[in-house]
Amino acid sequence: MITNYHNQWRLSKANAQLENINDKLEEANARLEQYSCTLETKVTERTQELKNTLHELKNTQTHLIQSEKMAALGQMVAGIAHEINNSTNFIYGNVNPANDYASDLLKLIELYQAFYPETEPEIEEFIENIDLDYLREDFPKLLKSMKTGASRIQGIVKSLRIFSRLDEAEVKKVDIHEGIDSTLMILKNRLKQQGEYPEIKVIKEYAKLPLVNCYAGQLNQVFMNLLSNAIDALEERQLKLNLEELETNPNYLKIVTQVKDNSHIVISIVDNALGIPESIQNLLFDPFFTTKPVGKGTGLGLSISHAIIVEKHGGKLQCYSNPGQGTEFRIEIPNITQN
Repeated sequence: MITNYHNQWRLSKANAQLENINDKLEEANARLEQYSCTLETKVTERTQELKNTLHELKNTQTHLIQSEKMAALGQMVAGIAHEINNSTNFIYGNVNPANDYASDLLKLIELYQAFYPETEPEIEEFIENIDLDYLREDFPKLLKSMKTGASRIQGIVKSLRIFSRLDEAEVKKVDIHEGIDSTLMILKNRLKQQGEYPEIKVIKEYAKLPLVNCYAGQLNQVFMNLLSNAIDALEERQLKLNLEELETNPNYLKIVTQVKDNSHIVISIVDNALGIPESIQNLLFDPFFTTKPVGKGTGLGLSISHAIIVEKHGGKLQCYSNPGQGTEFRIEIPNITQN
């Protein structure tokens, strides 16, 4: 009887100890689980912090590169515009006097021929050699073509100045269409016929826009990036089609502008190239992302453009594309109120 009681007491004590151990194990497991969750949360938070820091560093780097590029572009354009303008002004300014002098000389020759119809054989031979009649007819045309060429150079310089907007770092009222047209002028060489490949057709569907408050130089940089990318895509398309297909369905760029809700300006740049794969469309505006070969693209153009539209102008830059059906980049900016 005593032995049974003693055994029960020992069993009861052992059970109590086991329960105590189990309680402690459960408590330890709970603490371990809590610690694991806390650690996982901290790792997740830290990882997110590192991602945010990396994103900020990339954005900072992008903005620094953009600032340096725009500063370098501004200096380059200023120097080129100054030198070209000086030379062009000499040409343009002297064409009219040269034309007057030439007219006087030709008139003098006519008078000599009228009063002295009989000339020495040597003079007759020289007149025949220089084809005097053709010279009289062609020389004014030559001077006129020089004046036209000088005028075109002045137009190109003006386009460069409009594009860079060196003196317009602040918000200023500008003509959006003027900025687009100046960019197209700079890209004109890439739009014209290249060998056997036909020119890229440019279709403008311009609405009547008010003057828009914006950062003009930076907005023109966006136009340059988007139009250059579209031309790159169209050049890639023409390499994959034969000439007959290109003649039937030629490359084109369409630029559409409109006013939205009387407060926003929308600019759409549309191409009929091969489109952008859906799998990479959400990466287009990431810094340093590019599908171009090494050395042909930095992966900064769209990222910089996105920052200019979204951060500087409080607008939107969106891409709509279907493979094989072309791409549309749509800019939407408010008509900023100047502070």
